[in-house]
This record gives sequence, C-alpha cells and structure tokens, in this order.
Amino acid sequence: MARREVETSVYIAFAKRIIRRAGERVAQADDWDLAELASVYDDLGDAVATAVAGLRAQGHSWQYIGDALGISRQAAQQRFAEKVSA
Repeated sequence: MARREVETSVYIAFAKRIIRRAGERVAQADDWDLAELASVYDDLGDAVATAVAGLRAQGHSWQYIGDALGISRQAAQQRFAEKVSA
C-alpha cells in the first residue's frame, strides 16, 4: 500500500498559531477561560500518544521515537509503552 503524503508541518504550524492566539485572548478574559486553555495540555498529551502509537504500528523503533522527541529510547518507552498497548 502506498503511503500518502501529508503536510504535517504546515498543519502543526497552524495549530501552534491558534494556541498562541488563544493565550493572547485568554490574557484579556477571566479565570474560567484560563482553565479551558490549560486543558489543552491533556489534549496535546493524548495527541502525542496517538502519534507514537501510529509510528509504532508502522514499525518504528523506540529509538526512532526517542530521537524525534529529543529523549532516550528508554524514556520514550517508559512514557508511552503502556498508552500504545492500550
């Protein structure tokens, strides 16, 4: 099966711009909005775990994933192995 090409870096750059702008808007808002913005941490953690699971399913090693995240192979495996197998 041919692997489809995805403009992931453009998509991620867009998401980063939205998150930065959300921070600017919350700076003008109230504490409830701050709590909503802070909940993005959980969503981002879930998104990274999903990406790691997908890379593992494609056969990428823990070393590959650790290198991509700037952490050791062991740290990547300890952080994501349970989430990937779930």
